[in-house]
Amino acid sequence: MPQPERVLDPSRSPEAWYGNEIRLRRKAAGFATAGPFAKALQVSVDVILKVEKGDYRCPKDLAPKLDQVLQTGGLFTRAWAMAFGDADKRRPDADKTRDRSGQRFDRGGQGGILGDDAPSTRSQDPLFRRTLLAAGLAALTPIDLSALLAPAAPALPARISPLEITQLEEIASTLQGWDNARGGGGLIGQLAGNTMQWAVGLLAVDCPLAYRTSFLAAVARLGLVTGAIQFDMYRHPEARTAFRIAVECAEEAKDWHLRAKGFSILARQAIWIGDADDGLTHAEKGLVRADRLTATERAMLHTARARAFGKLGNVQEALAAVGAADDAFAQRKPQDDPPWMAYYEDAQHNGDTAHALYDLAVRIDGHDPAQAGQRFQTAVRGHGPAFARSKAISCTKLASLVMLRGDPREAVSIGNRALDLGGSITSLRTADDLLELRQMASRHHKIPEVVALQGRIAATVRL
Repeated sequence: MPQPERVLDPSRSPEAWYGNEIRLRRKAAGFATAGPFAKALQVSVDVILKVEKGDYRCPKDLAPKLDQVLQTGGLFTRAWAMAFGDADKRRPDADKTRDRSGQRFDRGGQGGILGDDAPSTRSQDPLFRRTLLAAGLAALTPIDLSALLAPAAPALPARISPLEITQLEEIASTLQGWDNARGGGGLIGQLAGNTMQWAVGLLAVDCPLAYRTSFLAAVARLGLVTGAIQFDMYRHPEARTAFRIAVECAEEAKDWHLRAKGFSILARQAIWIGDADDGLTHAEKGLVRADRLTATERAMLHTARARAFGKLGNVQEALAAVGAADDAFAQRKPQDDPPWMAYYEDAQHNGDTAHALYDLAVRIDGHDPAQAGQRFQTAVRGHGPAFARSKAISCTKLASLVMLRGDPREAVSIGNRALDLGGSITSLRTADDLLELRQMASRHHKIPEVVALQGRIAATVRL
């Protein structure tokens, strides 16, 4: 009696993904078992079975045969380099740089994908591609509610067309709008993970040269949005993977604007999880060839630098970076910005720079909190309903600042407003800021209004 086929896990490794794709397309082509398929390829059944299971490296010369027999338009030939590459061609210094998860990434190389005049963060090492693909597939696992936006195993087109590009752009815009208004929790986070997995699958599909730049930019844009959603819910490995995919695609598309945004949000994530040094490095990378960026983008990246310096307690550098951000923002011409940068207006700039000044005010005795408070107030006034999370976070930070350095009863009033704004937002970052406010309020435990605020925070965050 024949044994049932082993269930494959395409997220296990690049090899496993490659093998699973072979099995899926083999069956779709009418080869129910591996025997006839192997015969058509003129290889042994054992080789096919081991390659499908991800237990055996697919021979390079087998890839074009797979494309020919399965009529995939070159899919397996193109995907071979991503899944396997050539580990023997690693650079001698490839082990010198590690990310926080311990994976190795070579950031060296001569010249850049954006041009020979700029340092590149895009490795020429095939191992980098393999690691990136493995991380992407492992982190972006299909989810139960995936059918709400796409099938659990979404059918990929034979070739990329304007339809897929439009879908990527529209999904990114929709998800970003939901995230800004409600946070990244619940259904929004689930849809984000599923759509990014679909986008990763599209990267292996044949794309006509005429569409390639637009396609890569669309994937990069979706990666930034879905990564931000995962970041908001503290799914940091998934977020980092999406951001790195976004930066890679932006660099290959030679899109300096998306590249800058990618490094900006990588910086913010690193700073948030306590690695301000890495955050500063990301922000500096984003400012490479700043002359190619808009004034708004330069302001965004200088703000990231300021936040890193603020976390490091470096007063002079933080203030200088805030000044550089203000100078760039004063030169802002919204018509020069990509449409997706429209969010970075006066309220956003004031809120972001206020965060850097907030860290100085709460960490360094004697530092004047007034400037941070004024900027938070501007942010709270300026953010509309479409940016409810940013408004709630700025309001909460303002309450914490006043609770620490000002009148606790005034802080209670601001804190209650923050709860009104953020009570229905599914965002772990928002929740953590509220918990920080609750902790700062504990020094005023004899004031009844403060105690009441603490109780309301506990009920809202569900301690």
